Amino acid sequence: MKRIAITLLLLAAAGASFAGNNVKTGKPAAQPLVSFPAADLKWRELPGTGGIKVADLRGSITGKGAYDAFVIFPAGKDNPYHLHTQNLPTVVLKGTFYAVIDGKRIEYPAGSFYNLPANMPHYSGCAKGDDCLLFQYQADHFDLVPVEKK
Repeated sequence: MKRIAITLLLLAAAGASFAGNNVKTGKPAAQPLVSFPAADLKWRELPGTGGIKVADLRGSITGKGAYDAFVIFPAGKDNPYHLHTQNLPTVVLKGTFYAVIDGKRIEYPAGSFYNLPANMPHYSGCAKGDDCLLFQYQADHFDLVPVEKK
């Protein structure tokens, strides 16, 4: 558990800020400290998702604009066929997450990364066994657009 907490903190520090450059100097702009010890994360269940929980770090996964968030998928939770209108980078920290693209299932065990391209229809979810803990971030809001099966 201690290793997961350390990993969460490192990922939050690395991804919680999309720093720009200072226009005058061209050097990276000074950024405020972003700090989310695991004990301080505020988890909430997303209504109508069958138990998916999120802890927002920057912005809100359910709001508008950029966000960074930890996401917990219950073990065995499957998503319907869908797509996202922008790329969805994901780091799997615990459990085994999966995506089914063009009929091919790809499993992502803890320690995996994937960047799902925008507008790519797929199934996804958390394999049975352990809950899945993910770190996700996008430059704009999260969306899940249902797609009719082929």
